[in-house]
Amino acid sequence: MITEDRIKAFEKLGDFLIDFCDENFNSNHPLEIIIQSSSSYNGWFTVSNIRSSISAICNNLCSTKLSSWLSSYSIPVEAKKNISIIMAGNIPLVGFNDLLCVLMSGHRAIIKLSSKDNRLILPIIDELLIIEPRFKSDIKIVEKVENFDAVIATGSNESFKYFEYYFKDYPSLLRKSRTSVAILTGDESLDQRKALANDIFLYYGLGCRNVTKLYLPNNYDLNLLFEVFFEYQDVVLNNKYANNYDYYKAIYTMGNQNIFENGFFILKEDKSLYSPVAVLNYEYYDKKESLLIQLDKLKKYIQCIVGNEFIPFGKAQKPDLEDYSDGVDTLRFLEAI
Repeated sequence: MITEDRIKAFEKLGDFLIDFCDENFNSNHPLEIIIQSSSSYNGWFTVSNIRSSISAICNNLCSTKLSSWLSSYSIPVEAKKNISIIMAGNIPLVGFNDLLCVLMSGHRAIIKLSSKDNRLILPIIDELLIIEPRFKSDIKIVEKVENFDAVIATGSNESFKYFEYYFKDYPSLLRKSRTSVAILTGDESLDQRKALANDIFLYYGLGCRNVTKLYLPNNYDLNLLFEVFFEYQDVVLNNKYANNYDYYKAIYTMGNQNIFENGFFILKEDKSLYSPVAVLNYEYYDKKESLLIQLDKLKKYIQCIVGNEFIPFGKAQKPDLEDYSDGVDTLRFLEAI
């Protein structure tokens, strides 16, 4: 199958998925049924979050973006290989881009789904096969990882150690936990702060592109943040989120730690990049130049930096095709196998 045929197939898939981005969409299609029942098997997978994830995918599935993205690679590859994709399940459909990369490269995708997200992608694959039946021999869902030539695996820091050992004899692209940060100057507009709030709260903060740490100029008024956070107060209606909020509020209070909270969210001054669900760490800085030196030393833990001169506010969870996880070029890896 030539590259143009692959591009056309995924563009048609994007056209199909656009309907499922609409909150008012009502259908008996298997994907919509799964979307509506998703929270029953994963409490973090709300309808709105799933639609946000599908929307981010659709944004990249147009022929112009796909053609531009692929133009600098030698694909499809001549020697087709079996690529095992071990998908994560922290946010809905997080493994879709790996599937896209493998199929666009001309390899076969041997997919091991996460137990946290093992339903959503199935009707999407079914639709892709209707659009382009020639992909049928190139996609396989498995329970056990075997009979593969290379692997792409995404997981926690703990699972990374297992991946590193288990796949030591294979070409591998292994990813572990990362998080994202935002740098504020104090000059952000209301719209920019609202966009930042979305970078923080979307997917309840569970994605590696969610902002979990803010760097603030000295004397920054935290009320500017709480002003825009209020729009997301309904997150506390999620029992899993509410349990996290109650737990950490109690822990911090008993430990006499200085926190600011508004009934559903906690701001905590902390040097750590990582923060639990319902908590956002912040740290003050004096000079931006010194801060950038500090962040460069932490780059292996950071997925992206949000702010002026970096990824625009509100764009963290809408990566372009070139915005590879962990900064490792997935297509280049697949091209070289």
